Amino acid sequence: MLKFNIPIIVEGKYDKAKLSGVVGGVIITTDGFGVFRSDEKKALIRRLGSRGVIILSDSDGGGTVIRSHLKGMLGGIKVYNLYIPQIEGKERRKSAPSKEGFLGVEGIPAEILREIFEDFAAANPEIVENGAKTAESAEREPVTKAFMYEMGLNGGENSSENRKYLCKALGLPPNMTVNALCEALNLVSSAGEIRKIMQK
Repeated sequence: MLKFNIPIIVEGKYDKAKLSGVVGGVIITTDGFGVFRSDEKKALIRRLGSRGVIILSDSDGGGTVIRSHLKGMLGGIKVYNLYIPQIEGKERRKSAPSKEGFLGVEGIPAEILREIFEDFAAANPEIVENGAKTAESAEREPVTKAFMYEMGLNGGENSSENRKYLCKALGLPPNMTVNALCEALNLVSSAGEIRKIMQK
């Protein structure tokens, strides 16, 4: 499975679930148009996407609006736009097709999504993790739920306040869930860096 070292942005949780079976890496949802009014979601995307982002939205008018909004919001950050084909139909969970009658990301067959990302990876090998560890990554201790517990970031009396303190230090949104924060920390930080911050 291909794994990317920059985040992939999709519209909804069903898109994320579908894509998780095709590629590896951090996948962020916009919650449809929810990203327009969520300062925390915007801050998270900007922080995690400091090295670039991949946008894969639906191939309809709504997807175009979301894609355009994200590009404007991200300023000078590198945006890689990927597009799904316009295939007529509806997703199984829906009682009716979308307004324009095309499948969204969640309805696109996995083999088509895989092909889209394989072609993209071939053209942009620098953002694909190839499994070969560099000296820097070999020294990088991963952030796990057990580590977060050890650091008082999860399961303790002051865990919530400690997470807010760490998020502020790293420029992350303050009210992320533990799972979301764990994912984000592995992308922007390391256990060693977090240990130093929390010891202060």
